[in-house]
Amino acid sequence: MQVSPEKVVAPANLPIEKITLDVTGMKCAGCVSVVERQLSLNPGVIDAQVNLLTEVAVVDCQTDIVDPVVLVEQLTAKGFPSQLRSPQAGTSTPTSESTLTPAQRHEQEARAQLRQLLIAGILIFFSILGHIGHWFDGPMLPVLSNIWFHWGLATLTLLVPGRPILVDGWRTFWHQSPNMNTLVGLGAFAAYAASSVALFFPHLGWECFFAEPVMMLSFILLGRTLEQRARRRASASFESLLALQPQVACLIGSSTPITEVTEQPGIEIPVEQVRVGEWLRVLPGEKVPVDGEVVAGKSLVDESMLTGEPLPVSKQAGDKVTGGTLNQSGVIVLKAIRTGSETTLAQIVALVESAQTRKAPIQQLADTVAGYFSYGVLAIASLTFLFWYLLGTKIWPEVLLPMTGGLAHNMPMPTSISTSPLLLSIKLAIAVLVIACPCALGLATPTAILVGTSLGAERGLLIKGGDILERIHQLDTIIFDKTGTLTTGEPTVTDCLPLPESNQIGEFTSHRLLQVAAAAESGTSHPLALAICNKAQQQQLPMLTAQDFYTEAGLGISALVENQRVFLGNAEWLSEQGVKISDLVQAQVQNLLDAGKTVVYLAVEGLLVGVIAVTDVPRTGAKETVKLLKDMGFRVMLLTGDQPNSAAAIAQNLLISPNDVIAGVRPNGKAAAIAQLQNQGCRVAMVGDGINDGPALAQADVGISLNGSTDVAVETAGIILMRNRVLDVVESIKLSRATFKKIRQNLFWAFGYNVLGIPAACGILLPVFGIALSPSAAGALMAFSSVSVVTNSLLLRTSKH
Repeated sequence: MQVSPEKVVAPANLPIEKITLDVTGMKCAGCVSVVERQLSLNPGVIDAQVNLLTEVAVVDCQTDIVDPVVLVEQLTAKGFPSQLRSPQAGTSTPTSESTLTPAQRHEQEARAQLRQLLIAGILIFFSILGHIGHWFDGPMLPVLSNIWFHWGLATLTLLVPGRPILVDGWRTFWHQSPNMNTLVGLGAFAAYAASSVALFFPHLGWECFFAEPVMMLSFILLGRTLEQRARRRASASFESLLALQPQVACLIGSSTPITEVTEQPGIEIPVEQVRVGEWLRVLPGEKVPVDGEVVAGKSLVDESMLTGEPLPVSKQAGDKVTGGTLNQSGVIVLKAIRTGSETTLAQIVALVESAQTRKAPIQQLADTVAGYFSYGVLAIASLTFLFWYLLGTKIWPEVLLPMTGGLAHNMPMPTSISTSPLLLSIKLAIAVLVIACPCALGLATPTAILVGTSLGAERGLLIKGGDILERIHQLDTIIFDKTGTLTTGEPTVTDCLPLPESNQIGEFTSHRLLQVAAAAESGTSHPLALAICNKAQQQQLPMLTAQDFYTEAGLGISALVENQRVFLGNAEWLSEQGVKISDLVQAQVQNLLDAGKTVVYLAVEGLLVGVIAVTDVPRTGAKETVKLLKDMGFRVMLLTGDQPNSAAAIAQNLLISPNDVIAGVRPNGKAAAIAQLQNQGCRVAMVGDGINDGPALAQADVGISLNGSTDVAVETAGIILMRNRVLDVVESIKLSRATFKKIRQNLFWAFGYNVLGIPAACGILLPVFGIALSPSAAGALMAFSSVSVVTNSLLLRTSKH
């Protein structure tokens, strides 16, 4: 029996690496369970996640302990041909005789499946022609109505279009990992065998139903073809993302004068061979090969694949360009700054593919059932046969009468007018085998995640997996960082107010105050520091010499400016340094705070000499975002290190309740503030953008990071908004909710179908209503089940969310 083993917990001090494998041969959720179990049994493997739809396995393991080649060989020996995914996203390194990429393999499988379906269609056409006389009490067609002709059709069906199903079913059964092919193959072969016994031993009085295996396998193949097409549509967005990756780059020399560099012919090399620092030429109409910085030329670049914005962006020397974007108008030369798996596009592809492999916790029940499913169905089919053969036909003998006719050929035994109990029991057992659909269970979650995450990637919303989708569905509180998230993150200086006390150490005009502050702030890159330095540059104030910088995150900075100790920061920071702030100054400052401005105090040699007021305007769409989130039922909060009055003014402007403002929080206290809300029962999402937000993003149930964020924020966030639009917070939550809704619908249908279909196939309706599912009808229902799950997921692309 196949069950998932417990996950290994890696020691905290051991490094972890990811191994990605392309795995073929998986047919249903049972196969996924077998592959995950096989991978997890290897020493050093911490976790294994397998996606049935994309045929990808991601293995988390201890570094240098697990040999990927061994994993590949083990899976291949188990009947799941595999190959190692190379570091270049979307490609594979052949480890067997096959050199096909996943896309090429899928195309080849689709063509083979279509050929099998066409052959099966021809066979079922002749089979139906042979039964027209039975259905309409008309004349029998010569040859086509002959029982031996139908025996030949059934034999051809099993040997040609049905052969892969039978072979794979037997192989997986031999390896003790039965799957959907095992159930279908066993059912089709049992129907064929029972009909052959009736044909070769007519004295038994059985009926032949050779049309059943023909129709059954044809319906299965039709369903799989439709399902495969739907799968391809579901993965089309991801494949188009892979197609954006350029294959070649034009390498040129970097010693040529800038005025002539765009005219160099260069040499084409594979893009994976480009190294950081090399110069590349990009002609109009070509894709930018790697992330780089323009060193010569000027052009318009289409960045819609990254930002979703249709208008091209002007690029010239000094501007950054992203690999995969399209150069439209002029020749540009760029210096490579990120190559291979480090490029933005490669990281997006990796994030999307990883997201499609990560499962939602709600899938856990389906995974547990999948480990037992095929064995359970075999057991139910056996019990069905024994019940009806030993008891059912004796308790309800009338059930034997309606089973004649239809697709059956009655053998010439005039004394036999009813179905044999043995034959009825076999038919019902076959129907149980065929109607069971582990495939729907296996496709329920990955198809919805595939469509949802791919659709998100098209819109610049990177959602990191099914677990994130489920957590988003449970959220009730959204917390925003202020600077750079709800505001532009580009504050400007509005007031420079020197104090009379400054006369004790020299004349401090507003210009002098700004000049000293800019010198002290030159040692940090905080947004407030940049605002002060920019203001000083705009006024063309000479830069003073400064040294001995010290920064206290979230509070302030100290520096030695022209041999005088300068402290710059909030009131708390200056109080800690022994600087006194008079009541008169606090009254002056209060007016600035009430206006929503952030106040920075400046002290020189322990004496407060002035205050600088800075304001940061709200982002476009920030107010609308807050309103929409409230309309969706969320509690929206503001978390900031600003002083309470300033934070309250910003919050009021953005329609955030004063009770939902948490102000004056140091960076290392943001995670604690979120933890406190979680302890109160809140399910919290944190929206931030800076390195100071990393711990808070990690602490929150879901972290949402804006593009342009630091690597720390991107790494810890569950959703990354590539377009840097705060309104995309709403879009990402809507898409996540819609995707998770599809997951639940699919799982409900997959479980509901099997819970209702299997008892119906067992004959539960037969005694009262005289209804029994034929094997061919069961096969049609099974095919419809898988197709419906995939099709329902595809509706995400057309639904409004």
